[in-house]
Amino acid sequence: MPEKLKQEKVLRDPIHNFIHIQDQLILDLINTPEFQRLRRVQQLGITSSVFHGAEHSRFGHSVGAYELARQITEHFDHYFHTEEPGDGLWDPSERLVTITAALLHDIGHGAFSHTFEHLFKTDHEAMTQQIITGDTEINQVLQTVSPDFPNKVAAVIAKTYPNPQVVQLISSQVDVDRMDYLLRDAYYTGTKYGEFDLDRILRTMRPTKNGIAFDIRGMHAVEDYIVSRYQMYLQVYFHPVSRGMEVILEHLLWRVKELYEQGRISEYNQANFIGPLLTPLFEDRPLSLADYLRLDDHVFMTYINIWQSHPDAIVSDLAKRFLNRRPLKSIQINSQTAPLLGQLEGLVKEAGYNPEYYTARNEASDLPYDDYKPKAKKPRTQIDFVLADGTHRELSELSPLVAAIKGRASLDQRFFFPKEMLSTGPDQLFAQVHHDFKSYIKNDALSAPE
Repeated sequence: MPEKLKQEKVLRDPIHNFIHIQDQLILDLINTPEFQRLRRVQQLGITSSVFHGAEHSRFGHSVGAYELARQITEHFDHYFHTEEPGDGLWDPSERLVTITAALLHDIGHGAFSHTFEHLFKTDHEAMTQQIITGDTEINQVLQTVSPDFPNKVAAVIAKTYPNPQVVQLISSQVDVDRMDYLLRDAYYTGTKYGEFDLDRILRTMRPTKNGIAFDIRGMHAVEDYIVSRYQMYLQVYFHPVSRGMEVILEHLLWRVKELYEQGRISEYNQANFIGPLLTPLFEDRPLSLADYLRLDDHVFMTYINIWQSHPDAIVSDLAKRFLNRRPLKSIQINSQTAPLLGQLEGLVKEAGYNPEYYTARNEASDLPYDDYKPKAKKPRTQIDFVLADGTHRELSELSPLVAAIKGRASLDQRFFFPKEMLSTGPDQLFAQVHHDFKSYIKNDALSAPE
């Protein structure tokens, strides 16, 4: 039996008040180098360039997800304890794998999160499984439970674990990951869109034979959660200015990668170009787990700072734009603007900018809620409610509000270009562009103030 702490340890947390650590295993995992690395990976990447308070880390989110899993399993053990095999109630022996998977679910996230994944073709869930099962201190700690315990935790992350209750608590349309990051991101961005009645949701959550469901009395709390998530994506996660900064970062790393692959490294001082920590990223070989774990936001920021004085004009300029918060401007791509984008790209080139690095067509999309569709490429576990007579109903059947957004992806397509193209002096670079096109740029309703 895994060892319990003689005295509970707590971490102060602005979202959950206290993070309660009761197991030696959890404490040991938190103290590993792999987990401590998450302190150096921001939860929202470069969103702090728009919402200045959003400086929180993957570490805080991970312990927050753990705390929610701890509360839920404790609630299940108290009120829904299994009485006989196959009754669909909660088996207390699943507690440890659940809270461990919740703690470690983001352990594989790379620097700048999804920007890094897109450029270097990594997958944070695959990396999470490698860290859990590979040659790491995380793996050594997990093996103190049993030799097969790391594989069990990895199976939860991979969604292949045989108990659907455990899998859905960690990954579903209402899981500990989403509930924590919505509340945490709303708090640190200073917005209210992500707030919802967490206590009500937790109290009405219950295990079933097919996974997790909710008592019908919690329907409006879950409905509010879905709408809150929808609003957070539109107002925070899809913000055009932070996406403009992401484009700069992506193009900067892309340019550095291009110079390295062209063999132009000898033109520059290699130590000041990419250095030993970044070099493995650009080599034509799989990135080792050890190399991956040495990378974090701080490493990249150090080199971006150095690149400001780089001899390559594009690298230097993009590094300065990124560090000094000079995002690319954008317009929405729609039926009216799409035919004009080629003309705008041409003007960008005429103005002396390389469109390959100073323009981008960027798409942000999210599906706020959908019911179960077995033929879908990635079918979702729908949100079910248990009625007073014991029957189950899917959320959109009960909520007209959720029904209105079910299966409808939120999509925002944008074209990014240098803000200097909007200069208003006698040398205005957009003089050739039709007046209506300029109005699309200057009056874009979704471009929040910078």
